[in-house]
Amino acid sequence: MTAAATHLAVPPVRRAVPLVLAGALVATAIAYPLSSGAARDVVSWTIVLLGSALSVAHAGLSRGARTGAGVFVLVALTAVVFESIGLATGYPYGTYTYSDTLGPTALGVPFLVPLAWLMMAWPSWLLGELLARPVRASFRRAARIAWAAAVFAAWDVVLDPQMVHAGYWTWADPTPGLPGIGTVPLTNLAGWLLAGAVLMTLLDVLVGRTRVGGSPRVGPAAPLFALGWMTLGGALAHAGWLGLPGSAAWGAGLGAAVLVVLAVQHRRAGRR
Repeated sequence: MTAAATHLAVPPVRRAVPLVLAGALVATAIAYPLSSGAARDVVSWTIVLLGSALSVAHAGLSRGARTGAGVFVLVALTAVVFESIGLATGYPYGTYTYSDTLGPTALGVPFLVPLAWLMMAWPSWLLGELLARPVRASFRRAARIAWAAAVFAAWDVVLDPQMVHAGYWTWADPTPGLPGIGTVPLTNLAGWLLAGAVLMTLLDVLVGRTRVGGSPRVGPAAPLFALGWMTLGGALAHAGWLGLPGSAAWGAGLGAAVLVVLAVQHRRAGRR
């Protein structure tokens, strides 16, 4: 093993950290539809804390400590800016209010919200990177950002109705919405696409400037597993336990569409 390889190697114990966090996240997510009241609030906090820890740990282990720290700061600041503007003006998401259940706030934004962005943002960027691999090199960065922003917004298609159902926030006018989802307006989806495009562009620049040579040093399996479970597992929970068939259908459909794209890419790559 060369000196460079030794420098880049991640000890097996540290390499296992994202997998352990992803496993704990999935186990906690399974508990969500089976709980209620104050216990469900605790489960929600735990899911977000585990998901944000997974994002930071994986970013740091796979691309270096500077990237891990940068992801945490960048996503948290971007979330607070977008959410505080949204609360004050109704743009770009529409008019909504948070409940007191989410606890302490900064500029009116509960601390839990930037952590939820963090939970969602890094896996979305990783999946965008994977989906953009077949694209011609000159267009790959734009494709990576576009895919990542779309995944980021699609994840919220499942998450937002669940959070409204739990009473964590309320929309002043939830219509028009996606077919089957009567509690969240289409303006929210448009807002998430805009926020996602901005955030993923910033993340792309950050990773490009801070990553260590030879990265990624750890594969994306753990964050992508968490993303897949939170989308497809969330859809199952919505259909079977939470009484949210509309968001269940959207989650299953969007998740299946991504899987089909990945399968087609894999098949084409195998023919080369």
